[in-house]
Amino acid sequence: MSTQNELRPVGVVGGGLGGLAAACTLAARGHRVVLFEANDSVGGKAAVLETGGFRFDMGPTILTVPKVLARIFAEAGCTLEDELELVRLDPQWRCFFEDQSVLDLHEGTDRMTDALRSFSPDTRSAEGYQRFLKMSERLHDVSERFFFWRSVESLRDTFDAGNTFRASTLSDVLSLRMGRTVAGTIRSYVPDARVAQMLDHFTQYVGSSPYNSPAVLCGIAHMQTEGGVWYPMGGTRAVPTALERLARRLGVEVRTNTVIEHILTENGRACGVVTGDGQTVRLGAVVSNMDSIRTFRELIGGTPAARFSRRRQYEPACSGVVFYLGLRRRYEHLLHHNFVFSADPESEFDWIYRRGEPAPDPTCYLCAPAATDPAVAPQFDGEQGEALYILVHTPYLRDDHDWSQMLPGYRRVVLDKLARTAGMDDLEGRIVCESVLTPQDIHERYRVLNGAIYGLASHGRFMGAFKPGNRNRDVAGLYLAGGSAHPGPGMPMALMSGWIAADALDRDVNAGTSGRAEAATAAL
Repeated sequence: MSTQNELRPVGVVGGGLGGLAAACTLAARGHRVVLFEANDSVGGKAAVLETGGFRFDMGPTILTVPKVLARIFAEAGCTLEDELELVRLDPQWRCFFEDQSVLDLHEGTDRMTDALRSFSPDTRSAEGYQRFLKMSERLHDVSERFFFWRSVESLRDTFDAGNTFRASTLSDVLSLRMGRTVAGTIRSYVPDARVAQMLDHFTQYVGSSPYNSPAVLCGIAHMQTEGGVWYPMGGTRAVPTALERLARRLGVEVRTNTVIEHILTENGRACGVVTGDGQTVRLGAVVSNMDSIRTFRELIGGTPAARFSRRRQYEPACSGVVFYLGLRRRYEHLLHHNFVFSADPESEFDWIYRRGEPAPDPTCYLCAPAATDPAVAPQFDGEQGEALYILVHTPYLRDDHDWSQMLPGYRRVVLDKLARTAGMDDLEGRIVCESVLTPQDIHERYRVLNGAIYGLASHGRFMGAFKPGNRNRDVAGLYLAGGSAHPGPGMPMALMSGWIAADALDRDVNAGTSGRAEAATAAL
């Protein structure tokens, strides 16, 4: 990077979790940073809705792998405990099945094994679950060593060519179970269809079908059982709030209500941005936390965008409908996190991912946080209310989808499902206030690809886990962060993507390993 560019600040486009992580990491390492956010506040999909005395997390509600957040705060010499109050949830979630059976997912392997022996005594699913977690642990270990914490875009990036034929590395490659799917792998361990359906939903963090996703994503199961499921007091909105607070302490200039229309390039290098009001801001490098596909289509264009699109065709992940229901009385039989499962998962995923239509019998995710955080809802006649969040996955936007017309009918499908499968037949009578977010709203509010909540689908038995790399190959000085960049969607992965983008930029500027990076790692 030229001396002139080094004197300019680094620009971060988009103040979602990845952008905030990148801005904090870069500022902690001594870079001047300007963060541009189109909305009136940072946080991206980790937004908050306050209405009628209720408070709803609008986007992600499940925090896992808190060590990623800890690493970002450690860059600035801070501890996670000083910045956020986290509550560990166990059981991690409750499962409701069409046959009226109920199963809790416990964090501890021994306790979960005992639960499975009672739930499915004649199938050996309990022993299969133990073996599945052992396999998941191996996959997670390989991911930590070869996939996480560095810019990766393909198998070529993952394994160093000089080590490919070492016995240990070959063993690692074989452990990835390439060519197998998540669903097929799970069912080879767990015979009970209900237990398999529960385990399938670890892949819902990445918004993809377990029947189309590579088996390596089974490593998510160990990440969650090892690291736990956590609730930040104040809601998941507390995470971007803490990161913004840190960013400002570190001197990051935060420009909200600032739309970026174009990323400037000169001689093949990113050198600035043009804002929506026509201002040109010269920069030394750019981190884009906007959807990676839309970054190239809408902000870069030209030959680099053509090269990017030719290299690989990416499919959007699923979208979703989110209902925010303020209830006058909470449901005592709900845990903080709950899944109300479809009767036939293969059919459900076929509707969403192959046919491109909402599933007639959907799985519903419910977040009912009032038992953990009573401040999310007021009391009514002395009874605790509830800020109920209902997410139903839907296809990404197609040309013939008009959610203004589709929503009323699908709302009925969802409420009927909850009444039939989760014992919530009086739900409408408890509703005090109601808001909704549709795929069209998601597309417009967050500037994601076709309303996809989770960025890019992780489909493909061999390449499904790979997303666009954080150090871009088409434009020097351009780095990618967020759920549509490596390592993918979900709160910890989006945060990690920002750290990787910042680390890659910092290393490029300093042409070597950053001592600050090593110090932050050692502090964990």
